[in-house]
Amino acid sequence: MNTFTVDDMKRVEQTPPLTPEQQAQQEERRVRMARLAETLAGGDTRPAWSPIVLIGLVRLFDFLLICIAGFAVHAVYVQPVRGLESYYVAAIPTVAFFAMILFQAFELNTITAFRAPIGRGLRLACAWILVFLAALSVTFLFKLEGAFSRVWAAGFFALGLALLIAGRILVAVGVRWLTRRGQLDRRTVIVGGGEAGAELLTALSQQRDTGLRIYGVFDDRADDRTPDVVAGYPKLGTVDDLPEFARHAKVDLVILSLPITAEQRVLQMLRKLWVLPIDIRLAAHASKLRLRPRSYSWIGDVPVLDVFDRPIVDWDLVLKSAFDRIVGALCLLLLSPVMLAIAIAIKLDSRGAVLFRQQRYGFNNELIEVFKFRSMYSDQLDPTMKKMVTRGDPRVTRVGRFIRRTSLDELPQLFNVVLKGNLSLVGPRPHAVTAKAADREYEKVVDGYFARHRMRPGITGWAQVNGLRGETDTQEKIQRRVEYDLFYIENWSILFDMYILAVTPFALLKAENAY
Repeated sequence: MNTFTVDDMKRVEQTPPLTPEQQAQQEERRVRMARLAETLAGGDTRPAWSPIVLIGLVRLFDFLLICIAGFAVHAVYVQPVRGLESYYVAAIPTVAFFAMILFQAFELNTITAFRAPIGRGLRLACAWILVFLAALSVTFLFKLEGAFSRVWAAGFFALGLALLIAGRILVAVGVRWLTRRGQLDRRTVIVGGGEAGAELLTALSQQRDTGLRIYGVFDDRADDRTPDVVAGYPKLGTVDDLPEFARHAKVDLVILSLPITAEQRVLQMLRKLWVLPIDIRLAAHASKLRLRPRSYSWIGDVPVLDVFDRPIVDWDLVLKSAFDRIVGALCLLLLSPVMLAIAIAIKLDSRGAVLFRQQRYGFNNELIEVFKFRSMYSDQLDPTMKKMVTRGDPRVTRVGRFIRRTSLDELPQLFNVVLKGNLSLVGPRPHAVTAKAADREYEKVVDGYFARHRMRPGITGWAQVNGLRGETDTQEKIQRRVEYDLFYIENWSILFDMYILAVTPFALLKAENAY
């Protein structure tokens, strides 16, 4: 559970508008941080594998190998004589399930264990032997000796052990390959230098197999309390520099080396960082305040307090991605006749291409190209959306008015979902790069606007089904949209996505603000 919430961020003093000189300095700082991030990351911006997902996949792999061994021996020795018997069908997956429990107890399902298949081979063999001893005990107690072939049991044991060892060797090869590519590392930065930062970095460097790749330190102080090098790691910039660096370096984790009691300073830093899709932790190794062990998360033996978590991680991310691709493909198939009819209508109504590409902000502020049906005349297209479409806009074609009012112009974004994967079915709607509310860019109107980019944007969203779509001619409209988007991000679930998808067609019938 997060220690701080979005409401905490709102209680922090708002930042006054920047002067032109400050804006120029900010842009210069962004460029410098982007170059530094690309240099340190070495151009490697591939997403890191979740250890939880990897361990889960290895568990599934072990389970399948055991089932393959049991049914293979059964098919060769038992089935030709006695056919497929229910005893075997029930016993084989039961043995595999019990093996998963023992493998977990023997600490065989860790990244460290995956990297050392030979060293953990004896432990794996012992666990497998215990599985069979337990199975034989159950068979004896329930007088099932005659139900199972002894040759089958011996063959199951031998083949199962051989496949498990071979499988772990294969897993080790894969893990080492991912390690070389840096896809098992959590890209990490430390906020706060000086003595506290040095102690934290020293403690982390003494841990084994933490999976951290520490880039360096960020600190607002420029005096002797924070030197240019802290415990062998460089000072990369101030906290104001960190968001831009984190986006380009694909940082996964930020650890604050600040006293737990320094609440106001922590809040001031969090206000700058909470817009990022990263995990934020507060180091607690040097704190005199001692909480229960269950209150901490641990990086090796170093205790930390969870402050912010990424909205969707591990199996939730896998589930949402699979949901998007599968349901998106079904929608694309079912709606293909409608899309074909719209394409023909656009072609007959006005000259020009049927599809239109527009740059928008995606996950983590990355620029993406989204597909739309063309709704304007070709010579009046506005790819950067410098001017919002208004009621009776002469740039919009006859067909364009209908497909915009009903949001049918968004249907080609299913290609973004299914083929490119840079959109979700449900999420905060992606806004155009230069979109404005009352002649002010969105990020200058809403404090913390970029926090809505902590999740992949969607074709539909919680704001849209609540009537917040179309023109944003006032600052209050974009403010409300962002509030709904942040609510969705904080409360995401797959059932929430299904509900939004279910009510979207009914929401489209109310087209007061769509022109």
